[in-house]
Amino acid sequence: MGRHVPAVTRALDILELFLEGDGTLSAPDITRRLGLPRTTVHELVTTLTARNYLVTVPEQPGRYRLGVRNHQLGSRYAEQLDLAAEGQEVAREVAETCDETVHVAVLEDADVIYIAKVDSTHAVRMVSAAGRRLPAHCTSVGKMLLASLPEEELRARIDGRVLSGMTPHSITDPEALHRALAAVRTRGLATEHRESNPDVSCVAAPVLDRTGQVVAALSVSVPMTRWTEERETELAALAAKGAADLSLRLGHRGEGRFA
Repeated sequence: MGRHVPAVTRALDILELFLEGDGTLSAPDITRRLGLPRTTVHELVTTLTARNYLVTVPEQPGRYRLGVRNHQLGSRYAEQLDLAAEGQEVAREVAETCDETVHVAVLEDADVIYIAKVDSTHAVRMVSAAGRRLPAHCTSVGKMLLASLPEEELRARIDGRVLSGMTPHSITDPEALHRALAAVRTRGLATEHRESNPDVSCVAAPVLDRTGQVVAALSVSVPMTRWTEERETELAALAAKGAADLSLRLGHRGEGRFA
């Protein structure tokens, strides 16, 4: 590995300070928090301001906030993100931890489409595939995504339509589904017990983008032979962590609908 350049490291340390608090700082604030010499801070802040990484705060002399250059870099990074590729990588990490099948899915109308999948190594595992489409109301990822919708949009997608069941355990009554989705919003996680597959249960967590919007859901699926209340608790935590990791990759910082 090459040598880290101290001046660049200090400049990045300064920029990262603006991620906290109200997003404004003075040179003395930076000096105190980083323990750097005043002259060093002055030179770095002057350089960052000249390059539009920092700007002065109107009507607050001596205070700075992040400049437009940071937004330009962030926007270019976001443009290059591939949700499916990032989701596949995170799904692999989660699957390696729990050795169960992990999916990432997005919502399209009233269905979910699986965009990433990593299988368990167990002989008994869920049989599915990336690209498969299923009714959202029958899956944990689908419930998670439906629960993230504004009420008016949610009702437009599910009210007045036939909710076909995939198993005898599927929710097919719209009002029952609304109650289930209300519970999902309260918990911040969604579960599905034998609703899309009579031999499988799942738990899902929301994936948020940099604007705080839910754009996908990540689930862990387990055959009923390995499903217990204790296992559900473990996998719920793993799904939540995996979804948070994927959200971070998508640029999410801070709170959103299910944060």
